[in-house]
Amino acid sequence: MKRYFIHTFGCQMNVNDSLRMSEVLGKLDYKPTPVAEEADLIILNTCSIREKAEDKMLSALGRYRTVKLARGTLLGVGGCVAQQEKDKLLKKVPYLDFVFGPDSIAKLPEIIDRVKGERERVVETAWVDSEEYVFPRADPETSRGKVTEFVTVMKGCDNVCAFCVVPHTRGREVSRAFPEVLGEVADLAKVGVREVTLIGQNVNSYRGGISFAQLLLRTAEVPGIERVRFTTSHPHDLSDELVEAFRVQPKIMPHFHLPVQSGSNPVLKRMRRDYTVAEYLERLEKLRAARPDIAVTTDIIVGFPGETEEDFALTLELTEKVRYENQFSFIYSPRPKTSAALKEDEWGSVPHEVKIERLERLQKVQRRISGELTAAEVGKEVEVLVEGASRYNPLKRFGRTPENRTVNFEGDAPAGAFVKVLVESATPNQLSGKQTVLLSAPVVVVPPPESARPELPLEVA
Repeated sequence: MKRYFIHTFGCQMNVNDSLRMSEVLGKLDYKPTPVAEEADLIILNTCSIREKAEDKMLSALGRYRTVKLARGTLLGVGGCVAQQEKDKLLKKVPYLDFVFGPDSIAKLPEIIDRVKGERERVVETAWVDSEEYVFPRADPETSRGKVTEFVTVMKGCDNVCAFCVVPHTRGREVSRAFPEVLGEVADLAKVGVREVTLIGQNVNSYRGGISFAQLLLRTAEVPGIERVRFTTSHPHDLSDELVEAFRVQPKIMPHFHLPVQSGSNPVLKRMRRDYTVAEYLERLEKLRAARPDIAVTTDIIVGFPGETEEDFALTLELTEKVRYENQFSFIYSPRPKTSAALKEDEWGSVPHEVKIERLERLQKVQRRISGELTAAEVGKEVEVLVEGASRYNPLKRFGRTPENRTVNFEGDAPAGAFVKVLVESATPNQLSGKQTVLLSAPVVVVPPPESARPELPLEVA
């Protein structure tokens, strides 16, 4: 029996791509193994948004080299680093067998045949033209038993922000036709999924035959779907129509990830973000007027070239003003082929120790705000969609509120049920409490034959 192991780095898009790889490998009679040392094929699905992710990938390749030497395991790299580095990876890692980009997942059978049959090292990173690109359709059986699932609605990005490598690794924007998206959502609902998250590099620029707001509204109308989420977004696509969708459709969850990147207009201009802080806040104010309970999260880059102490102080000021639910904040690292990397000397690089010090200050402010927001939930009853057992305590249950707050609680509700939980304590990252009311039971779904159940263990870094 041939076995495979997939090690996934990065975002939800990469996790979703790994699932598609698993489906392709299943058709080649490969079975998954949760232990890399038992694998006949190891694939690293990579991310290149930050330098640290690349370092992790190279470190993992070094560990898997011993598996290759012991078992003759095939070793491949896919994803964004593969698309970025292409044949350079084969030169850098002489024991690597193949490299393939995000557009080449469907070619995995051909790639593996060439490696095994022709004894050659393969690089497959050609772009598929937008007009010819076909989105891989997920097999709903891979989602049977899950409560929540991702659905890809578009790929790529046309914004070309100064710091971002995505246009070079994922290509131009391509939107999936809306009937195909809604068909996949309906199939997921039939196997018990109750919440879907529409994903893409810039989902609210979706152009698949209808607007993104209309896609959200239609997704919410699919029988069996009770919650709709999406990620990620660009502020310039936060339209009045999208705001109105939040106002009229309660199944669109009150959580919005809206990356601001910096609180300084001069920095935003160098970043090629086509909005000012005032414009960002104006759009956010409309959103909160339509959905007062909405939780807002964001991305922030610290130490972008030319960032002064005054610029950074404005980012701290914006954080205090918006009171983000959470932030994904990182120090700037130059990415290949980006304009920021080319102009860093001209704009002025920020010393590494200054970047670290600023990041720590920002994260300290955000932890306080996050703690204040979650502490305000203590004593309240919140609605939770149960996803299963708590990873921290198997005797407890785990789920999320509409605002995407994680909740670990005492109770016996099965996965897929909606419950009320009395919040008894809180940390900046989670709520804890006890189940008080079972609001609705999970959908009863007839399981498939044992032989039809796919196994898709993935290791995510």
